[in-house]
Amino acid sequence: MSVTTQPGTAQPSPAQPSPAQPSTAQPSAVPPAQDDFPAQTDAYRRELFAHCYRMVGSVHDAEDLVQETYLRAWRSFHAFEGRSSVRTWLYRIATNVCLTSIEGRARRPKTAPDAPLVSDDEIRWLEPVPDAMVRPDRADPAEVATGRESVRLAFVAVLQHLPARQRAVLVLRDVLMWRAAEVADALDLTVATVNSLLQRARATLAKIAPSEESVAEPTAEQRELLDRYVAAFWDKNIDALVAMFTDDAVWEMPPYVGWYAGPADIGRLIGTQCPGGRHEMRMVPTQANGQAAYGLYMSADDGVFRPFHLQVIELSGNRVSHVAAFFDTDLFPLFGLPSVLEPTGQPEPVQQPEPTEQPEPTQPAGV
Repeated sequence: MSVTTQPGTAQPSPAQPSPAQPSTAQPSAVPPAQDDFPAQTDAYRRELFAHCYRMVGSVHDAEDLVQETYLRAWRSFHAFEGRSSVRTWLYRIATNVCLTSIEGRARRPKTAPDAPLVSDDEIRWLEPVPDAMVRPDRADPAEVATGRESVRLAFVAVLQHLPARQRAVLVLRDVLMWRAAEVADALDLTVATVNSLLQRARATLAKIAPSEESVAEPTAEQRELLDRYVAAFWDKNIDALVAMFTDDAVWEMPPYVGWYAGPADIGRLIGTQCPGGRHEMRMVPTQANGQAAYGLYMSADDGVFRPFHLQVIELSGNRVSHVAAFFDTDLFPLFGLPSVLEPTGQPEPVQQPEPTEQPEPTQPAGV
């Protein structure tokens, strides 16, 4: 069963292309040898990373949680009896590792565009993820599409508002397509509790659901819109930018705690708070969470353009409905973006790049 949502915030969450459904394998007669651990488990690193990312919404935290998952699995591998598949066993460990890490998330107030910007580095902010780090290994277009939907930034953001166990149950049931009894066994719950948690999680998502068009590949008209968006930032043409946003558009800037709603407020924010002037902001395209994304570079006194923030853009029809501008320049190398851009004239319009391979999630030391 898939998750249904509404425009503007959350993303539908259909089944993961290759569901991690528990196996009916019989217990192994011989305990596995510790030396077999890499051969038995390494194939699941990428999908476990995607699972942890859905749960916690942070690339760096997800990498740490995958490492912790593999360390715990390695230490207990000698006792693995084969009552489920290795894959299911790893998902159980990863889910419980995530549950331990996601207690208490901060909520943010809407902010006036002329209010002082206030950052809070203590909040565990949602982070974008390069497509290649969570893209299914298989090339089937339907699997790629459903995998993209389950890591869309808006869907992952909404997951972070669910209580921890609701979040875990929703992901295991509606993304990975586990049966209720299997989820109950993995989380040490009753089937009735699992069904209750799932019902409440689905009800929450149903209130904040997006349109299906938001998960599709950009149309020719949307690509032209993105070219105009990049050009408007280069020219710092506030009127042109304002005209590209939907009436209910939202702009947010982690780690700054405020968020901004509506084209007029977003335009005032960019016009008054953004330090870049005309021809001082260049944008380089990339892909994040199955969406258009751009690294924005700001001109320095020496004329060199240096990383400023990473924008992940949500489109609704032929306008922009949501921008998350991440002020963590450590994300730039993660997305394969250059460390600097040399001085140049007006950049030519650039299309969204074809998917490229990114490094696998960090491997745990000693495993």
